[in-house]
Amino acid sequence: MGPHVVILAHGDFPSSEACLKVLRSADVRICCDGSTTDLLDAGLQPDYIVGDMDSLDKGLQEEYAARIRRFAGQDDNDMTKAFHFALGLNPSKISILGATGAREDHTLGNISLLLDYASESPCPVEMLTDYGRFAAIGDSTTLPSVPGQEISIFCFDHSVQIIAEGLEYPTDKVVFDTLWKGTLNVASGDRFTLRLSHPCGVLVYFAEKR
Repeated sequence: MGPHVVILAHGDFPSSEACLKVLRSADVRICCDGSTTDLLDAGLQPDYIVGDMDSLDKGLQEEYAARIRRFAGQDDNDMTKAFHFALGLNPSKISILGATGAREDHTLGNISLLLDYASESPCPVEMLTDYGRFAAIGDSTTLPSVPGQEISIFCFDHSVQIIAEGLEYPTDKVVFDTLWKGTLNVASGDRFTLRLSHPCGVLVYFAEKR
């Protein structure tokens, strides 16, 4: 069994107890360079610091030189560089924190990247926020839930039909041509199934039950 790797991106630092528990219990913590200061302020240490180091203080670069993995180039953002580095650790699971907040364009871009990551990764990849969790699927699947949990479905394939079993509102007639179309559904039980008419990338958001 490989390590549970947590990547801390440089968006809003997590504040919910659920997110902080994941951050504290990680087998390996990888910081996207600028998030290192936030992690240290929380009293935790990075195992690796990945990125181009353009937003990491020079003093910290010297102090943590042995843990830095520098990747130049602008084709990928630091979160993607950290993800590709994480794959080399043979992880059993990858959790991404701090990917949302701050600038909205960064938030949308980071969330959409989860589809790419899931298609590349041999292990589960999730993105956690203070309000919920994003997961990506590529074909029909059954997912765990909590009764009454709000579930939103996002898909960029206008031709796909998604039949939901275990959600309160039917989805079989939904055309996923705008982001809001599959949002704010509700889980009826402790699992639900999404049956896709053909394989494609689908993002599923699980709201944190409060």
